[in-house]
Amino acid sequence: MTTIDVRPRIRIVSGSEIALGPGKADLLAAIAAEGTIAGAARQLGMSYMRAWSLVRTMNRCFRAPLVETARGGTVRGGATLTAVGQEVLALYRRMEAASRTGLEPAWLRLRPYLKRNP
Repeated sequence: MTTIDVRPRIRIVSGSEIALGPGKADLLAAIAAEGTIAGAARQLGMSYMRAWSLVRTMNRCFRAPLVETARGGTVRGGATLTAVGQEVLALYRRMEAASRTGLEPAWLRLRPYLKRNP
């Protein structure tokens, strides 16, 4: 039986760029968990270059960087969320939760109209 669900997708837009959205929030969480951009990219199934591009976009769109990096070399490099990055990620997750809560009454009324496919 197919699961029927609603998934709001919040995007914070700065000019013509998406400063933060579901994928970038997942990348921030993966960087926090893995400690490297490469590890986060592997966890999410994206290329290292794509992950770096998303980090650069986020850091450019916010007043303070969300991710700090340390170069590799003889000692392994790494990446961490800054205090601002941690706060931005937490606030974004709160916005996601609030949007699900806000749309729930209408969703519960809409859901019976959907077909349930096997």
